[in-house]
Amino acid sequence: MSDPFDLLIIGGGINGAGIARDAAGRGMKVALVEKDDLASHTSSASTKLVHGGLRYLEQFEFRLVAESLREREVLLRNAPHIIWPLRFVLPHEASMRPKWMLRIGMGLYDWLGGRKKLPGSRQVDLGVSPHRSILRDGYETGFEYSDCWVEDSRLVVLTAMDAAARGASIHTRTECVGFVRQTDQWLVTLRDESGERQVAARTVVNAAGPWVDQVAKTALGRGTPAHLRLVKGSHIIVPRAYPGDHAYIFQQDDARIVFAIPYERDYTLIGTTDLLYEGDLDHVHISREERDYLRKAATKYFRSGVTEEDIVHTYAGVRPLYEDKAASNSTVTRDYVFELETEGGAPILSVYGGKITTYRKLAEHALAKLAPHANASRKRWTADAPLPGGDMADSDFARFLWAASERYEWVPPEMLLRLARAYGTRLDALIGKAGSLADLGQHFGGDLYEVEVEYLIANEFALGAEDVLWRRSKLGLHLPAEAVQALQQWFAERELR
Repeated sequence: MSDPFDLLIIGGGINGAGIARDAAGRGMKVALVEKDDLASHTSSASTKLVHGGLRYLEQFEFRLVAESLREREVLLRNAPHIIWPLRFVLPHEASMRPKWMLRIGMGLYDWLGGRKKLPGSRQVDLGVSPHRSILRDGYETGFEYSDCWVEDSRLVVLTAMDAAARGASIHTRTECVGFVRQTDQWLVTLRDESGERQVAARTVVNAAGPWVDQVAKTALGRGTPAHLRLVKGSHIIVPRAYPGDHAYIFQQDDARIVFAIPYERDYTLIGTTDLLYEGDLDHVHISREERDYLRKAATKYFRSGVTEEDIVHTYAGVRPLYEDKAASNSTVTRDYVFELETEGGAPILSVYGGKITTYRKLAEHALAKLAPHANASRKRWTADAPLPGGDMADSDFARFLWAASERYEWVPPEMLLRLARAYGTRLDALIGKAGSLADLGQHFGGDLYEVEVEYLIANEFALGAEDVLWRRSKLGLHLPAEAVQALQQWFAERELR
């Protein structure tokens, strides 16, 4: 057995990847293991927002909102290719929150955020274009504010990619199946397609998301004092419901809110729900009731309505929220909590809760928590460190795209935009010396070529067609069935070589 790792991190979602990156950058010997693909569960099933959470102000979560709002611009600066500003329009519903409350909430949101790049909130007239032709009659006034969009699964992958570049060992399709706790280290049994092996680690970080309690019980023989509330959130995707680059936030009669967001150029994303979940964590699906709820939520506001036949795709995920005894699933805290177990042997840190927006701060706090037990005392560094592809001058994506269009005049504009958004300054490494589309290898369909798939395998831990189509990209929404089959066949033949 090789020398022990300083940290063995269980879970390849955003929290696990973030901790692995931060720790590796501090010189620690780090391994991350994920039983499926990176971001294959909760972290790819979000509403795709880097935001403070406007509605959390009503729950007096001021620390969480303030931290999240400050992180918006940190993440925007460090990953401008996969994160960008988005304006949200909140129609005033006379039977719900009064205008004065919305004005105060927006003002507080602006103030807490310490904005530098993002514009502030304002009142808008919904009786003029473009809203007049989009929303039903009766909505006259709205409020507009800023948050950010994020390609959630790519954020996870790029974070893990940077962790690997700094020395971390990333192992997907690798499950922890056994733990032996010793005084100064853990012996952990891992299982992958080649069989079982044992590794040693001075500290285990349990960032298994919805499985965090299960991992804690396997490691300790009991649960930790912290407790989860598993809450399912589901989304529907419909053809583009309205023109424009803005999003809407719709208030509902049950005091919840539903987002409608431009998605993948041709679609609108509508979500989310909040339902207590007790089913199979490996197979989470939207229910008929959730589909109906989201359709009706949007139809209440959209002049065109949303029918069942409009739904082209759905997804659902389970949020591992810290149980704070809140009466409603929508008001349970989205903050994160650590449970550090040190009695009886080597330490294990279990991570409860959290949200994509605060993953970087969560990682810093996790390592601060572990500092007395691990070599985690080096200075914090991630606030000013771009993610792979994000090292653009002044974080200016528009300028970067313009320069790329001059270098690659032969790449169709829509294809170049997608590649630039996905890979940022790594675009040159992907395209290499190609001078035409014919140089990019097999054409699977749409704008997917072999050179991109090879890049994803070599650099981004992709092992199969689904990894490429749904987590490294969202090409699964765009490609025809024959293109998907061609990609699956390509992977099958590759395994035989």
